[in-house]
Order: sequence, then C-alpha cells, then structure tokens
Amino acid sequence: EGVVNNGVGVHSYTTGAVGSRITGPVDVKLEDDNIVAGDVLVGADGIWSQVRAAMRDEPARGDGSGVAYSGYTVFAGELAYNSPDNGEVGYKVYIGPNQYFVITDIGKGRYQYYAFLARDPGSAETEEKPDGTVPFLKKTFEGWSPDIHAILDATREDEIEQRDLYDRPPSSLKPWSVGPVGLLGDSVHAMMPNLGQGGCQAIEDAIVLAEELKGLTSRTEADIALTNYRNRRLVRSAAVQGLSRFASDIIIRGFDTPAKIVDGRLENFNYAGIVTRLLQPILPIFFMVQFNFLYEGWRNEFAFDVKAGLLIGGLGLFLLAVGAGAVGDAAVLLPFGLESIFGVEALAGISESISTFLGGAEGML
Repeated sequence: EGVVNNGVGVHSYTTGAVGSRITGPVDVKLEDDNIVAGDVLVGADGIWSQVRAAMRDEPARGDGSGVAYSGYTVFAGELAYNSPDNGEVGYKVYIGPNQYFVITDIGKGRYQYYAFLARDPGSAETEEKPDGTVPFLKKTFEGWSPDIHAILDATREDEIEQRDLYDRPPSSLKPWSVGPVGLLGDSVHAMMPNLGQGGCQAIEDAIVLAEELKGLTSRTEADIALTNYRNRRLVRSAAVQGLSRFASDIIIRGFDTPAKIVDGRLENFNYAGIVTRLLQPILPIFFMVQFNFLYEGWRNEFAFDVKAGLLIGGLGLFLLAVGAGAVGDAAVLLPFGLESIFGVEALAGISESISTFLGGAEGML
C-alpha cells in the first residue's frame, strides 16, 4: 500500500465491483493479475492508454482509437555539447522545405536537437541509412546552417533515435472521466512535441486535478472533482494541442527557403521564397504571443483566455493566409484554421467555456 510499482501496467478496471478480491469504488486489474482498489483511478498511461480504451470502449491502438499519424518522423538527439553560443542562445529553429531542425540548450552543457522530416509512417524501416543515422542526417541537411552540422558531428550514434510522431484530436465530445475514473496527460491530449508542452500539460493536469480533489468533502464525490478538472483544462489543453500541430504543419507546408541574393544572383526567388523572407520579422511576434499564452495561463483559473486566444488566432490565421498562397492552394486553410489552433472538437465547447469565463471574470476585465 502506498508503493509505486514500476513495469506493471493497467490491464482493465471495474467500478462498483462485486466479488473481486479487493472491492473499492474502482478495482484495477494489473498486467500481473493483481487487483488493487482505490477511490480514484487516473489513467496517465500515455497515448496508447488502456484506461482510455476501457472507459470509451474503443481500441487503444489502430482504427477507432482516435490516434493518428502526424505525417512526420523525428530524429531526437541529446548529448554534452560545447556550443559556441552556450548561455547566450537557448532555442534555435532552422526551417526549410518539408523539414526543419531545432536545437535546444537544456542546461549544464547538455543539448537536445530534433530533426523533423515529412515522411510516411514506418520510414525508420523503409529508408536506408547504410552509413548510420548521423551521416544520413548530414546528407539530408546538406547546405544548411553550420550549427546543424556542428552538433551532428559531435553526436554518437547511440545518442540519437528516430520515432514516428502521433497525436490525437482534442477530447471535447468524448469523456475525460466516467465515475471515479479519469484521464490525464497524453492519454487524453497527446500532442506534437514542437512546443515542448506534452509533459508540461500533464503537469498542469495534475495540479488542477489535485486542487479539485482537495476540495472534496466525501470520497464518493470523485466524479465531481473529475468533471470540474475537465472543465478547467479542456480548452487550454486543446489550444496547446492545436498550436503544437500548427507549428509543424505551417512550417512544413507553408514555408520555403527564403529568397536571397548570393554573389549577385537571386536564389529561390519565387512566391514561397519571397513570402518566407517577408514573414521572418513577423514570426518572432507570433512566437512571443504564443509563449506568453503558454506560460501565463498555467493556473487554469478560467476555461478560456479570451484575449490571448483571439490574438493567437488572428496572428495564426494571417500566417495561414499567406502560407496558403505559398503552397498554391487556399484549401490549406481548411485543415489548419481555427480548428487547428483550438481543436475541432474543442470548438464545440468554446461557447460554453467563454460564458463560464465571462461569468467568473466579471469585474476583472
């Protein structure tokens, strides 16, 4: 009792169980066939959640699970690296057609980097890398910034791994909880890693859930706490999901190598290249507003930050509009409009959330 058991996942659960070895408000059968009981079960078991599958009567993987391939594979590296701008620049992004590269200073002389490539699922097995992953990436990013090649040259093969990226649409029309069983983190709002918010949003979930559980006066009222937790977290988590996907989609589909003059010659002097060059001074403004939203709203005091949401939405739609021209098809706006920023299902709940926000924020604006 009170001990964390690592390596033993949840197999299934029952509520109001009768005849089980241990009977509680929720009985959990573990993968080792042990049964434990509790007042609340929180499914924080990741994107392939067994708890979610049992709650919604759907498969944990594959068709019907709600989990979808994002269209991107990522090569993630972490290493000790003596960067020439250590302590001065913490986050660098290099953008190009159908791929981009991110370098992040994570402190104490260690760095992470991510190479995002638009690929079909399973490319790790189908795309040959006869000389290893590092040479493959150096060739893939040939002609790009020396910063990319410097950190790749410092990388050992065992310091980098490839994985396909999956995410989920926001869960507004499907439950976050049923009775004393709730979902948390990637099990309910898995997202792309572009903003580094997957773990952060799970922590916010945990803080809000703890606040709601502390306010209960009876152990039988867990469902009330779980419903309040969902109401406080739904739209913000959906917005972060959308922003994370937006960051990938608009970069890969909307932008190109910037137009420039090299030795008196025009390079990449086409619509996409010109638009990308013109947007370079605007993107930092969007990122500033975006990160302000991420780091100012963590208390989840209201369901929806109206002012930040409208500002992000306006800037996002502007970028989408010019990006649509860059790919030569205005239809790009359809999959990456407000539904990308807030989430398709979450849009259905925004009206109710705004009303709740305005009621709670009366006199504060």
